[in-house]
Amino acid sequence: MKKLFFSLLLCLCLPVWAADAPKLDIGKGGQCVEDTQWMRKNHMHLLKHARDDALRLGIRDEKRSLKVCIECHASTRDNSVIARADSFCVGCHKYEAVKLDCFECHSGTRKSAWLAQRNAK
Repeated sequence: MKKLFFSLLLCLCLPVWAADAPKLDIGKGGQCVEDTQWMRKNHMHLLKHARDDALRLGIRDEKRSLKVCIECHASTRDNSVIARADSFCVGCHKYEAVKLDCFECHSGTRKSAWLAQRNAK
């Protein structure tokens, strides 16, 4: 009975969420490591496990690193996933009312832009 109730609730709420979903600057986007729906639901677990593997075990999966996410999803206007209200990470976390704390330690900008600026000096 509970499953039926939650399935019905999800079916009724999903169209409302989709209609009100934020318009995000997805950067260059493209093919992600997983499909969009999976990433929306599970990206935090993916990042958490990648963090734990890297810090505690020394295992670094370059394909699923935060750096790769930023390289792909940083805005083409400012090379950042956190600079504006419609930036990829900030926009979605603000919409969902979830604290975004990755960038208290990590850079939210595309490194290739940083390297280009550094090399231009």
